[in-house]
Amino acid sequence: MSVIYILIPIAILLTAIGIYIFFWAVKTEQFDDLEKQGMSILFDDSNDKTKEHKENNSEDNALTSQQEKQK
Repeated sequence: MSVIYILIPIAILLTAIGIYIFFWAVKTEQFDDLEKQGMSILFDDSNDKTKEHKENNSEDNALTSQQEKQK
């Protein structure tokens, strides 16, 4: 019976910690967009990377052609 005097405060403490963590998560907007991360794995990012690579190459080509014209 004396164990219950230890278990009840521990249960109250764990409940208070859980409630605090829940309100912290809501306050920091952890639950705003639940589907974004799940959907992000379905889309391929390689298109964005190849576009950036092509843009960088075209900028480099433009610079070299300007340098050749100046010579």
